[in-house]
Amino acid sequence: MQLGFVSAILPDHSLEDVVRFAAASGFRSVEIMCWPPGRADRRYAGVTHIDVTSLNPGAIERIQTLFKQHNVQISGLGYYPNPLSAEPHEAQTAIAHIHQVIDGAADMGVNVVNTFVGRNPKLTVEENWPNFLEVWRPIVRHAEQRGIFIGIENCPMLFSEDEWPGGKNLATTPAIWRKMFADIPSPHFGLNYDPSHLVWQQIDYIAPLYEFRDRLVHVHAKDARIDPRGLQDHGVLGYPKHWHTPKLPGQGDVRWGAFIGALNDVGYSGPVAIEVEDRAFEGSTERRKESLLISRRYLKQFIVS
Repeated sequence: MQLGFVSAILPDHSLEDVVRFAAASGFRSVEIMCWPPGRADRRYAGVTHIDVTSLNPGAIERIQTLFKQHNVQISGLGYYPNPLSAEPHEAQTAIAHIHQVIDGAADMGVNVVNTFVGRNPKLTVEENWPNFLEVWRPIVRHAEQRGIFIGIENCPMLFSEDEWPGGKNLATTPAIWRKMFADIPSPHFGLNYDPSHLVWQQIDYIAPLYEFRDRLVHVHAKDARIDPRGLQDHGVLGYPKHWHTPKLPGQGDVRWGAFIGALNDVGYSGPVAIEVEDRAFEGSTERRKESLLISRRYLKQFIVS
Protein backbone atom coordinates (compact mmCIF):
# COMPACT_ATOMS: atom_id res chain seq x y z
CA MET A 1 0.00 0.00 0.00
CA GLN A 2 1.07 3.57 -0.69
CA LEU A 3 0.51 6.01 2.14
CA GLY A 4 -0.54 9.46 0.96
CA PHE A 5 -3.00 12.25 1.67
CA VAL A 6 -5.86 14.23 0.12
CA SER A 7 -4.66 17.61 -1.12
CA ALA A 8 -7.86 19.43 -0.05
CA ILE A 9 -6.35 20.07 3.40
CA LEU A 10 -3.75 22.40 1.80
CA PRO A 11 -5.98 24.72 -0.26
CA ASP A 12 -3.60 27.67 0.04
CA HIS A 13 -0.66 25.69 -1.40
CA SER A 14 0.27 25.48 -5.06
CA LEU A 15 0.60 22.06 -6.64
CA GLU A 16 4.37 22.43 -6.46
CA ASP A 17 4.23 23.18 -2.72
CA VAL A 18 1.92 20.20 -2.09
CA VAL A 19 4.26 17.82 -3.90
CA ARG A 20 7.36 19.21 -2.17
CA PHE A 21 5.70 18.83 1.23
CA ALA A 22 4.62 15.28 0.41
CA ALA A 23 8.13 14.29 -0.63
CA ALA A 24 9.82 15.96 2.34
CA SER A 25 7.38 14.29 4.75
CA GLY A 26 7.81 10.78 3.39
CA PHE A 27 4.48 10.41 1.61
CA ARG A 28 4.43 8.28 -1.52
CA SER A 29 1.28 9.65 -3.10
CA VAL A 30 -1.28 12.46 -3.10
CA GLU A 31 -4.92 12.52 -4.19
CA ILE A 32 -5.09 15.76 -6.14
CA MET A 33 -8.20 17.92 -5.98
CA CYS A 34 -9.54 19.01 -9.37
CA TRP A 35 -12.58 21.18 -8.72
CA PRO A 36 -13.52 23.74 -11.37
CA PRO A 37 -11.78 27.02 -10.53
CA GLY A 38 -14.08 29.21 -8.47
CA ARG A 39 -15.71 29.61 -5.10
CA ALA A 40 -16.11 26.67 -2.71
CA ASP A 41 -19.66 25.86 -1.60
CA ARG A 42 -18.63 23.89 1.51
CA ARG A 43 -15.58 23.00 3.60
CA TYR A 44 -12.87 21.08 1.71
CA ALA A 45 -14.61 21.74 -1.62
CA GLY A 46 -13.54 24.03 -4.42
CA VAL A 47 -9.84 23.18 -4.18
CA THR A 48 -8.09 23.16 -7.56
CA HIS A 49 -4.55 21.86 -7.48
CA ILE A 50 -4.84 20.71 -11.09
CA ASP A 51 -7.20 22.56 -13.42
CA VAL A 52 -8.29 19.89 -15.88
CA THR A 53 -10.14 22.51 -17.94
CA SER A 54 -6.86 24.05 -19.06
CA LEU A 55 -4.65 21.00 -19.54
CA ASN A 56 -2.48 20.92 -22.63
CA PRO A 57 0.56 18.82 -23.56
CA GLY A 58 2.94 21.32 -22.00
CA ALA A 59 1.05 21.47 -18.71
CA ILE A 60 0.80 17.69 -18.57
CA GLU A 61 4.53 17.32 -19.11
CA ARG A 62 5.26 19.83 -16.33
CA ILE A 63 2.97 18.00 -13.90
CA GLN A 64 4.43 14.60 -14.74
CA THR A 65 7.97 15.94 -14.39
CA LEU A 66 7.14 17.52 -11.02
CA PHE A 67 5.88 14.28 -9.54
CA LYS A 68 8.69 12.22 -11.05
CA GLN A 69 11.38 14.56 -9.71
CA HIS A 70 10.00 14.23 -6.19
CA ASN A 71 9.28 10.49 -6.42
CA VAL A 72 5.62 11.03 -5.51
CA GLN A 73 2.64 9.50 -7.32
CA ILE A 74 -0.84 10.83 -8.01
CA SER A 75 -3.09 8.28 -6.30
CA GLY A 76 -6.14 9.71 -8.03
CA LEU A 77 -7.85 12.89 -9.14
CA GLY A 78 -10.60 14.01 -6.77
CA TYR A 79 -13.81 15.93 -7.44
CA TYR A 80 -16.82 15.47 -5.13
CA PRO A 81 -19.96 17.28 -6.37
CA ASN A 82 -23.62 16.24 -6.56
CA PRO A 83 -24.32 15.06 -10.12
CA LEU A 84 -27.84 13.97 -9.11
CA SER A 85 -28.79 17.38 -7.75
CA ALA A 86 -32.40 18.46 -8.16
CA GLU A 87 -31.06 21.78 -9.49
CA PRO A 88 -30.44 21.17 -13.20
CA HIS A 89 -27.52 23.58 -13.62
CA GLU A 90 -25.67 22.13 -10.63
CA ALA A 91 -26.17 18.58 -11.90
CA GLN A 92 -25.17 19.41 -15.48
CA THR A 93 -22.05 21.26 -14.32
CA ALA A 94 -21.04 18.34 -12.11
CA ILE A 95 -21.59 15.73 -14.84
CA ALA A 96 -19.67 17.73 -17.43
CA HIS A 97 -16.75 18.29 -15.09
CA ILE A 98 -16.60 14.62 -14.06
CA HIS A 99 -16.12 13.84 -17.75
CA GLN A 100 -13.34 16.43 -17.90
CA VAL A 101 -11.63 14.99 -14.83
CA ILE A 102 -11.77 11.52 -16.41
CA ASP A 103 -10.22 12.90 -19.59
CA GLY A 104 -7.58 14.79 -17.62
CA ALA A 105 -6.65 11.68 -15.65
CA ALA A 106 -6.32 9.62 -18.83
CA ASP A 107 -4.22 12.28 -20.53
CA MET A 108 -1.84 12.43 -17.53
CA GLY A 109 -1.56 8.66 -17.16
CA VAL A 110 -3.51 8.56 -13.88
CA ASN A 111 -5.95 5.66 -13.72
CA VAL A 112 -8.22 6.65 -10.80
CA VAL A 113 -10.87 9.36 -10.43
CA ASN A 114 -12.63 9.71 -7.06
CA THR A 115 -16.04 11.33 -6.67
CA PHE A 116 -19.60 11.03 -5.30
CA VAL A 117 -22.58 9.38 -6.97
CA GLY A 118 -24.77 12.23 -5.74
CA ARG A 119 -28.41 12.25 -4.66
CA ASN A 120 -31.55 14.36 -4.45
CA PRO A 121 -31.87 14.41 -0.64
CA LYS A 122 -35.62 14.97 -0.77
CA LEU A 123 -36.22 11.65 -2.57
CA THR A 124 -35.88 8.05 -1.42
CA VAL A 125 -33.17 5.76 -2.72
CA GLU A 126 -35.71 4.07 -4.98
CA GLU A 127 -36.96 7.41 -6.34
CA ASN A 128 -33.37 8.50 -7.06
CA TRP A 129 -32.48 5.25 -8.81
CA PRO A 130 -33.73 5.96 -12.37
CA ASN A 131 -31.78 9.23 -12.45
CA PHE A 132 -28.73 7.50 -10.99
CA LEU A 133 -28.73 4.98 -13.84
CA GLU A 134 -29.40 7.63 -16.49
CA VAL A 135 -26.48 9.76 -15.28
CA TRP A 136 -23.95 7.13 -14.27
CA ARG A 137 -24.16 4.56 -17.06
CA PRO A 138 -22.74 7.05 -19.61
CA ILE A 139 -20.08 8.27 -17.14
CA VAL A 140 -18.91 4.72 -16.49
CA ARG A 141 -18.86 3.96 -20.23
CA HIS A 142 -16.68 7.02 -20.73
CA ALA A 143 -14.35 5.89 -17.94
CA GLU A 144 -14.09 2.45 -19.56
CA GLN A 145 -13.20 3.99 -22.91
CA ARG A 146 -10.47 6.11 -21.30
CA GLY A 147 -9.11 3.30 -19.10
CA ILE A 148 -10.10 5.03 -15.84
CA PHE A 149 -11.34 3.43 -12.62
CA ILE A 150 -13.95 5.45 -10.73
CA GLY A 151 -13.81 5.34 -6.92
CA ILE A 152 -17.09 6.36 -5.30
CA GLU A 153 -16.62 7.61 -1.75
CA ASN A 154 -19.21 6.33 0.72
CA CYS A 155 -19.86 9.59 2.57
CA PRO A 156 -23.63 10.17 3.05
CA MET A 157 -23.20 13.98 2.85
CA LEU A 158 -25.84 14.33 5.55
CA PHE A 159 -24.68 17.10 7.86
CA SER A 160 -26.68 20.26 7.15
CA GLU A 161 -30.25 21.39 6.53
CA ASP A 162 -29.90 21.52 2.75
CA GLU A 163 -28.72 17.88 2.79
CA TRP A 164 -31.64 16.67 4.92
CA PRO A 165 -33.22 14.15 5.14
CA GLY A 166 -31.54 11.80 2.64
CA GLY A 167 -28.07 13.26 2.18
CA LYS A 168 -26.40 14.12 -1.12
CA ASN A 169 -24.72 10.81 -1.92
CA LEU A 170 -26.52 7.52 -2.57
CA ALA A 171 -23.57 5.13 -2.25
CA THR A 172 -23.47 4.85 1.54
CA THR A 173 -24.21 1.26 2.58
CA PRO A 174 -23.38 -2.31 1.53
CA ALA A 175 -26.99 -2.91 0.46
CA ILE A 176 -26.86 0.07 -1.90
CA TRP A 177 -23.40 -0.89 -3.21
CA ARG A 178 -24.74 -4.37 -3.99
CA LYS A 179 -27.58 -2.94 -6.07
CA MET A 180 -25.33 -0.30 -7.63
CA PHE A 181 -22.79 -2.82 -8.88
CA ALA A 182 -25.52 -5.23 -10.02
CA ASP A 183 -27.05 -2.51 -12.20
CA ILE A 184 -23.70 -1.10 -13.38
CA PRO A 185 -21.41 -4.15 -13.28
CA SER A 186 -18.41 -2.56 -14.98
CA PRO A 187 -15.09 -3.35 -13.27
CA HIS A 188 -14.22 0.33 -13.84
CA PHE A 189 -16.87 1.33 -11.27
CA GLY A 190 -15.73 0.89 -7.67
CA LEU A 191 -15.31 2.35 -4.20
CA ASN A 192 -13.12 4.97 -2.61
CA TYR A 193 -13.60 3.29 0.76
CA ASP A 194 -13.67 5.42 3.92
CA PRO A 195 -14.27 3.45 7.15
CA SER A 196 -15.17 6.54 9.19
CA HIS A 197 -18.50 7.00 7.40
CA LEU A 198 -19.54 3.49 8.35
CA VAL A 199 -18.54 4.04 11.98
CA TRP A 200 -21.08 6.78 12.54
CA GLN A 201 -23.75 4.88 10.60
CA GLN A 202 -23.06 2.03 13.07
CA ILE A 203 -22.18 -0.35 10.23
CA ASP A 204 -19.36 -2.88 10.41
CA TYR A 205 -16.56 -1.22 8.43
CA ILE A 206 -14.42 -4.38 8.11
CA ALA A 207 -16.83 -7.06 6.83
CA PRO A 208 -17.67 -5.22 3.56
CA LEU A 209 -14.00 -5.28 2.57
CA TYR A 210 -14.29 -9.01 1.99
CA GLU A 211 -17.51 -8.82 -0.05
CA PHE A 212 -16.38 -5.84 -2.14
CA ARG A 213 -12.69 -6.67 -2.43
CA ASP A 214 -12.86 -6.46 -6.22
CA ARG A 215 -14.38 -2.96 -6.04
CA LEU A 216 -11.69 -1.31 -3.89
CA VAL A 217 -10.23 1.38 -6.13
CA HIS A 218 -8.88 3.75 -3.47
CA VAL A 219 -8.99 4.05 0.35
CA HIS A 220 -9.35 7.12 2.57
CA ALA A 221 -7.83 7.10 6.05
CA LYS A 222 -10.10 9.23 8.21
CA ASP A 223 -11.37 8.45 11.68
CA ALA A 224 -14.62 9.28 13.47
CA ARG A 225 -15.44 9.66 17.13
CA ILE A 226 -18.93 8.96 18.44
CA ASP A 227 -20.03 10.99 21.47
CA PRO A 228 -22.24 8.55 23.46
CA ARG A 229 -23.91 11.36 25.40
CA GLY A 230 -24.69 13.28 22.22
CA LEU A 231 -26.08 10.12 20.65
CA GLN A 232 -28.29 9.53 23.68
CA ASP A 233 -29.54 13.12 23.51
CA HIS A 234 -30.25 13.27 19.76
CA GLY A 235 -30.57 9.66 18.59
CA VAL A 236 -29.56 8.19 15.24
CA LEU A 237 -32.27 10.17 13.43
CA GLY A 238 -30.81 13.52 14.51
CA TYR A 239 -28.17 15.41 12.60
CA PRO A 240 -25.03 13.27 12.89
CA LYS A 241 -22.93 16.34 13.62
CA HIS A 242 -24.60 16.46 17.05
CA TRP A 243 -22.89 13.21 18.05
CA HIS A 244 -20.21 12.50 15.43
CA THR A 245 -16.84 14.19 14.95
CA PRO A 246 -14.29 13.51 12.19
CA LYS A 247 -10.85 12.85 13.71
CA LEU A 248 -7.32 11.99 12.67
CA PRO A 249 -6.53 8.27 12.29
CA GLY A 250 -5.97 6.81 15.74
CA GLN A 251 -7.99 9.51 17.52
CA GLY A 252 -11.45 8.08 16.89
CA ASP A 253 -13.26 4.75 16.97
CA VAL A 254 -11.77 2.97 13.92
CA ARG A 255 -9.59 -0.03 14.84
CA TRP A 256 -6.88 0.69 12.29
CA GLY A 257 -4.86 -2.46 12.92
CA ALA A 258 -7.88 -4.62 12.16
CA PHE A 259 -8.86 -2.46 9.19
CA ILE A 260 -5.42 -2.50 7.56
CA GLY A 261 -5.18 -6.21 8.37
CA ALA A 262 -8.41 -6.83 6.46
CA LEU A 263 -7.10 -4.82 3.50
CA ASN A 264 -4.06 -7.10 3.51
CA ASP A 265 -6.32 -10.15 3.73
CA VAL A 266 -8.24 -9.18 0.59
CA GLY A 267 -5.08 -8.36 -1.34
CA TYR A 268 -5.51 -4.61 -1.52
CA SER A 269 -2.22 -2.99 -2.51
CA GLY A 270 -3.34 0.46 -3.61
CA PRO A 271 -3.30 3.97 -2.14
CA VAL A 272 -4.32 4.82 1.41
CA ALA A 273 -4.88 8.59 1.46
CA ILE A 274 -5.13 10.43 4.77
CA GLU A 275 -8.13 12.74 4.67
CA VAL A 276 -8.16 15.44 7.36
CA GLU A 277 -11.47 16.96 8.42
CA ASP A 278 -10.55 17.39 12.08
CA ARG A 279 -11.47 20.90 13.28
CA ALA A 280 -8.88 20.67 16.05
CA PHE A 281 -6.22 21.08 13.35
CA GLU A 282 -7.79 23.74 11.13
CA GLY A 283 -6.46 26.84 12.84
CA SER A 284 -3.50 27.39 10.54
CA THR A 285 -1.57 25.92 7.65
CA GLU A 286 1.08 24.66 10.03
CA ARG A 287 -1.53 22.86 12.13
CA ARG A 288 -2.97 21.23 9.01
CA LYS A 289 0.48 20.04 8.00
CA GLU A 290 1.04 18.79 11.53
CA SER A 291 -2.19 16.78 11.27
CA LEU A 292 -0.83 14.98 8.22
CA LEU A 293 2.46 14.19 9.97
CA ILE A 294 0.67 12.90 13.08
CA SER A 295 -1.59 10.72 10.95
CA ARG A 296 1.32 9.36 8.93
CA ARG A 297 3.29 8.57 12.08
CA TYR A 298 0.32 6.63 13.49
CA LEU A 299 -0.46 4.67 10.31
CA LYS A 300 3.18 3.79 9.70
CA GLN A 301 2.92 1.08 12.35
CA PHE A 302 0.56 -0.78 10.00
CA ILE A 303 1.81 0.26 6.54
CA VAL A 304 5.41 0.09 5.37
CA SER A 305 5.32 2.84 2.77
